[in-house]
Amino acid sequence: MSGHDHSHGHSHDGAPGESHQGRIALALGITVAVFVFQVIGSILTGSLALLFDSAHVLTDAGGLAMALLAARLMTRPATSKRTWGFARAEVLAATAQAAVLLAVGLIVLVEGVQRLFNPTEIASNQMIIFGAIGLLGNVISMFVLMGGRSKNFNMRAAFLEVVNDALGSVAVILAAVVISLTGWMQADAVVAMLIGALILPRTLKLLLETIHVLLESTPSGLDLDEVRKHILALDHVRSLHDLHASQIATGLPVLSAHVVVADECFYDGHAPQMLDALQTCVAGHFQVSIEHSTFQLEPTGHAKHELGSHN
Repeated sequence: MSGHDHSHGHSHDGAPGESHQGRIALALGITVAVFVFQVIGSILTGSLALLFDSAHVLTDAGGLAMALLAARLMTRPATSKRTWGFARAEVLAATAQAAVLLAVGLIVLVEGVQRLFNPTEIASNQMIIFGAIGLLGNVISMFVLMGGRSKNFNMRAAFLEVVNDALGSVAVILAAVVISLTGWMQADAVVAMLIGALILPRTLKLLLETIHVLLESTPSGLDLDEVRKHILALDHVRSLHDLHASQIATGLPVLSAHVVVADECFYDGHAPQMLDALQTCVAGHFQVSIEHSTFQLEPTGHAKHELGSHN
């Protein structure tokens, strides 16, 4: 007797969490407006620094557009071909955004070193004006996104895009002030390098977290050894194998396992109670609550009938 039972925790319908499309769309509109103003400013002032910052803003606008697309995809329902819908779109978008931000940060550092040795003439007074316009737009965007920045990977990446823009605007203003007061053109390069050094660690952290999800690693904060130990301590459980846990998207961890239980559970009607106990265990006992779980109950002699290796 195979005695296979399957259990799926709670509802599987819909995408997890909120997509925050309105917030991202508004931030995107503001970022595009800032880009236009800064390009005009770079033309009027002849400032390479301002033009360089405009390129950053354009890159970040592309990232926000990507975030908006991902937010819309996340709301699409699951289908027979995509059983989780487009829930993982937020992870893919955040990974791409973090990779682009990392590349931009490295370019800033390289360009900064070059400008230390080959400074360019900058119209500092006009730079202050256009830098302030950019900063104002960035601050507004930050307030728009701030309320949802911790909701999912996509919102975190979008918020980082705007923070990157704001830091770039601050860099432009500070460099312009220093140049205006002292005439030291290298100030532009120094400030830009400092901004790159500030944004790179956070960007790298986000990139590593999203890659962790894409590799289907165990969700952060979940100790599978503890899960195994706790399940084995349940009444009637004899052994456990094929224990796997991963994360589909933010707030959507999943777990599956083959649980060998006492043979009498398949004859005395106790199997449904075992499934309830297992679901309750992984959903409420650990720091990471797993509501989407699948358990296969097996009698003690079933292992020899299964193909492949087990752990």
